[in-house]
Amino acid sequence: PMGNKTAMRHLVDLLMTVVLILLMAYFLTEQEIHEWLGAGMLVLFVIHHVLNFKWLKALNRGKYTPYRVLQTALALLVLLCMLGSMLSGIWMSRYVFDFLPTQGHMGLARTAHLLCAYWGFLLLSAHLGLHWGIMLGAARKAVGNKKPSALRTAVLRVLAAVISDYGVYAFFKHQIADYLFLRSHFVFFDYEQPPVLYFLDLLAMTGLWIALSYYLGKALQSRTRHTSHQSQISEEDKP
Repeated sequence: PMGNKTAMRHLVDLLMTVVLILLMAYFLTEQEIHEWLGAGMLVLFVIHHVLNFKWLKALNRGKYTPYRVLQTALALLVLLCMLGSMLSGIWMSRYVFDFLPTQGHMGLARTAHLLCAYWGFLLLSAHLGLHWGIMLGAARKAVGNKKPSALRTAVLRVLAAVISDYGVYAFFKHQIADYLFLRSHFVFFDYEQPPVLYFLDLLAMTGLWIALSYYLGKALQSRTRHTSHQSQISEEDKP
């Protein structure tokens, strides 16, 4: 049934987000665990595309609104980052894919892995943001809150603002831009920082890009509806 397939898509997206956070916290895990998490992400990535095959088939059909352009561009960029992360990770593997005859060019593989991992973290969070409204709707339905609530909306917006503000702080604190633009080829990690706080920083940064993408998507959809409405009025006014 369609409902089960939708629920499965949401579950896979949620699991991918959890695994992504754990992958970004690679300083706190052993190399072998990191590789197994990466292998798990590869499996989830394949399942994600199988479940969304209908959307992939429709890429060359229909009108491309600004929202659809953003959605498609994000999906393609995430695909490139995930493939880059996985291929470079497999190349450097010392445990899970150690049986493969890979050798040499480890410096290039490390650089590609760093670049793709941090861009993938940012872009996948933004990609999730475009589907955040659907996930919120599913969550409301699951707990029986089918009617909209002004108070609940206000509370969620304040919470999103607080998380996003902290996400901006965490983004600069961990110098993420240095890794996105390869100003640094080595990641600095403060081992004196409590692991829980580092996970909170990662979650806040994820929340930041979810919020930015979510509200940008809403603005683009609103603009498209407004433009469509204005065009309809213009057509009706023609003699």
